[in-house]
Amino acid sequence: MQTIDSFNFAGKKAFVRVDFNVPLNDKFEITDDTRMRAALPTLKKILADGGSVIIGSHLGRPKGVNDKFSLKHILNHLSELLGVDVQFANDCIGEEAAVKAAALQPGEVLLLENLRFYAEEDGKPRGLAEDATEEEKKEAKKAVKESQKEFTKRLASYADVYVNDAFGTAHRAHASTALIAAYFDVDHKMFGYLLAKEIDAVEKVIKSSEKPVTAIIGGSKVSSKITIIENLLSKVDNILIVGGMAFTFSKAMGGHIGNSLCEDEMLDVAKSVMAKAKELGVNLVLPTDCVAADKFAADANTQICSDKNVPEGWLGLDLGPESCAAMSEVIKNSKTILWNGP
Repeated sequence: MQTIDSFNFAGKKAFVRVDFNVPLNDKFEITDDTRMRAALPTLKKILADGGSVIIGSHLGRPKGVNDKFSLKHILNHLSELLGVDVQFANDCIGEEAAVKAAALQPGEVLLLENLRFYAEEDGKPRGLAEDATEEEKKEAKKAVKESQKEFTKRLASYADVYVNDAFGTAHRAHASTALIAAYFDVDHKMFGYLLAKEIDAVEKVIKSSEKPVTAIIGGSKVSSKITIIENLLSKVDNILIVGGMAFTFSKAMGGHIGNSLCEDEMLDVAKSVMAKAKELGVNLVLPTDCVAADKFAADANTQICSDKNVPEGWLGLDLGPESCAAMSEVIKNSKTILWNGP
């Protein structure tokens, strides 16, 4: 497979799938640009070579066009990070996107609107009535799968090269991640630096013969880590779940987590992971206590409490002393460690 380091992007247009799903406050200001900064090495490599970049990303989970989730809110900050005036298209496959992509010159960047404004991105039908029959659901799914092909084809038509640097969505069979790759030959599709780094780290651990092997998995979303967790379950001795995603597991076990981060749609997945770990004899280590705060701010009031009994209105922000001690012991007794996530 082609690598980004060995490819010369001079004169080429690259469609780069990134994960710019960043948090915004009520004023549509970015409160954490970590994911944007993580994509900079890939984007800057393409521009430095003399190529141009067409960026595709999602933001949130919109069920259609919704200004709240428009990527226009991150445009100015992206321009600052890249040091170029990033152009913006108010659509993904409409006339504006096509015209701007065609006119793109070396060293220029075009940011497309939120890919998830389109049902074709994830291939799931929208707007079905709650009482829709099974036949109606089947037909709607068939229709969106057909239109998804054209959606993917149009996205691919903008570029000479496809670069996937969206680790958080790499596990999803979406148009801009899995399906679009089929429109590029093996020499014109590759992983970006971020995704390649994550994959290399996993492969090194998997190939390691030094046991016990412990994986530390952190981050805010179970959904962005579920593929790596499921793959590692059969390859490691211990898995430590930390970060905001741990509270999805806490709630799945019946815990009360206050205002802590949680993906309710991933509760069954969390239960499945716990069951699979038990079945395989993998030591799945979850927090038992946490540092909770009454707000996410430097001057917040804090307390130590059970991760399954966070007071109403409070949110868990870090591991508690009991959890730190338990996880430290596992780490000290490990020979190989994979750490994925903040």
